[in-house]
Amino acid sequence: MTEVSVQQWGEPGGLGPIDLWVLQSAQVRVEVLSLGASIRSVCSKGREGQMEDVVLGFDHLEGYVSDQRYLGATVGRVANRIAQGRFVVDGKEYSLDINNGSNALHGGLRGFNKAIWLATAMEGGVQLSLTSPDGDQGYPGEVQVTVSYTLQGETLTAEYQARSTKTTPINLTNHSYFNLAGQAAADIYDHQVSIRAQSYLPVDDSSIPTGEIRRVKGTPFDLTTPVLIGPRLKEVPGPGFDHNFCLSFPGDSWTERHAARVCHPASGRVLEVSTSQPGVQFYTANFLDGLTGKGGVKYGKHSSFCLETQNWPDAVNQASFPSCLLRPGEDYHHVTRFTFTTV
Repeated sequence: MTEVSVQQWGEPGGLGPIDLWVLQSAQVRVEVLSLGASIRSVCSKGREGQMEDVVLGFDHLEGYVSDQRYLGATVGRVANRIAQGRFVVDGKEYSLDINNGSNALHGGLRGFNKAIWLATAMEGGVQLSLTSPDGDQGYPGEVQVTVSYTLQGETLTAEYQARSTKTTPINLTNHSYFNLAGQAAADIYDHQVSIRAQSYLPVDDSSIPTGEIRRVKGTPFDLTTPVLIGPRLKEVPGPGFDHNFCLSFPGDSWTERHAARVCHPASGRVLEVSTSQPGVQFYTANFLDGLTGKGGVKYGKHSSFCLETQNWPDAVNQASFPSCLLRPGEDYHHVTRFTFTTV
């Protein structure tokens, strides 16, 4: 049985009131904000029964209003990067705001992470709804979006649905940063990760996929069996992991698949992720630089990890990738489950 409650968490100037929703089961406690449809916290038990908040975030609303690192947020209309902030749909070229080097990232300067979503209670959780107008951040079509968070026992489910009045790219995910040791842990070097993917996408210097789909075998990206993150980061080129792992391919049927497992042996906490999405972006917080978070903790490089279940990056510009286009009359629908257990 999951208890669901809500309280007003603040009202930043000109934005309107922000709700804080609490989902509580016997094993897990989750907080969700109507700002950005964000996961503010997830408290889960360790091996000895001790509860820790394993999601990075802020103590006060102002932190989320000014945040540029997408802590806990739902990102869209298109998560991840679009090369040069440009794409062509039905013969028309669209230009987006450039907000990540030479590319467009996570929906633009004011993406879904900065919107106030309409939140309503549902069985075991909360449903958040948003209307993204035609032309929003440069994207075509009015899009009606819902994100539902439900908690059942030890599993938090995020379900994404959308419809559009025009053909548009869409790619929704949650950008929670996790550290299974809790808020005070400086890094994730003592976490073990495995990702059920035989291939990954190499990227260029601006983190755009090159178009190659490369086998992980024999590379530092082989996470098919559990790997300690700290030593493996020393083998990965660049500042760390920020790569798409391929869970399915164009033409594969829509189904939920096991995607990843992360274990923190010292506390016994385990996070398992399954999803219907064709990819998962494994990101090791390479660009956190001392951001002040909950309890005054400084969140630095490699202080956490993200498992962003999503379509492959820049899919709108790469014909060999799974399509990210949503056409009028079609339904966008994906599910991701986060399960918190112990060993």
